[in-house]
Amino acid sequence: MSNSSSLNEFLLLPFTDTCELQLLHFSLFLAIYMAALLANSLIITAVACDHCLHTPMYFFLLNLSFLDLGSISTTVPKSMANSLWNTRAISYWGCVAQVSLFVFFISAEYYLLTVMAYDRYVAICRPLHYWTIMDSRACFQMAAAAWASGFLNALLHTGNTFSIPLCQGNVVQQFFCEIPQILKLSCSHSDCREVYVLIVSVSLCFGCFVFIVVSYVQIFRAVLRIPSEQGRHKAFSMCLPHLAVVSLFVNTVMFAYLKPPSFTSSSCDLMLSVLYSIVPSTLNPLIYSMRNRELQDALRKMVHFVLVHQK
Repeated sequence: MSNSSSLNEFLLLPFTDTCELQLLHFSLFLAIYMAALLANSLIITAVACDHCLHTPMYFFLLNLSFLDLGSISTTVPKSMANSLWNTRAISYWGCVAQVSLFVFFISAEYYLLTVMAYDRYVAICRPLHYWTIMDSRACFQMAAAAWASGFLNALLHTGNTFSIPLCQGNVVQQFFCEIPQILKLSCSHSDCREVYVLIVSVSLCFGCFVFIVVSYVQIFRAVLRIPSEQGRHKAFSMCLPHLAVVSLFVNTVMFAYLKPPSFTSSSCDLMLSVLYSIVPSTLNPLIYSMRNRELQDALRKMVHFVLVHQK
């Protein structure tokens, strides 16, 4: 095949070739997927229905749950279907859609986490001006900017990836269509467009990372100046879930893409891809609800309301 236009489908890497283990993979992914759907849907419903949670922090958490649902729904259902039907194939346009959607959701989530860091900075470091700075219009604009940035990033990467001629076969060494694995199929590994796109993406990601780090340095300095222990505990309880989510997201993605060459193997790449594409979407709702009393109360009221109306 001389270029990507002659490709009708790609072949994804299966987790196993054994029928029993394929069923185990299907069952495990189904359990993880249902847990992520349930947890994120509960947060979305609780934030949308409880007026006490109509604040900037929970508005951004609502957006984060939507992005988590989108990212895990882009990769896991196709992988489950392939295991269940004992196939590896994904159509060319299905692969294009998977790449664009996954990059969109992951990028938008990273930008949204940056916005959430700014929200926590304003709440802790400038509390008297919080409602002036983080009014409804500003929150909507920042959330829209995160979604729009993710869309533009997905458009840029998808257009660049699938405009490069592919002549190294059609086997993608991953359980979903991942850009680095698709680029390995290209005829040339020194495409200038790829380098330019990589420079732009790395610069944006590094800028967001520096912004998050600087924000939390200022936050921790402000928290340590709070005289009362109760005040410090409340401030930390507001910031630690977000910091844990950022750390989980950044560390898994960085380890997956910046791992040493000695770690390169099919099984290692599979496990790392699960780590950054599935685990954050499942754990984020648990991290945010674990120490958040307001969210826990809203979830309890929602469950109680459902149980009462079922009787």
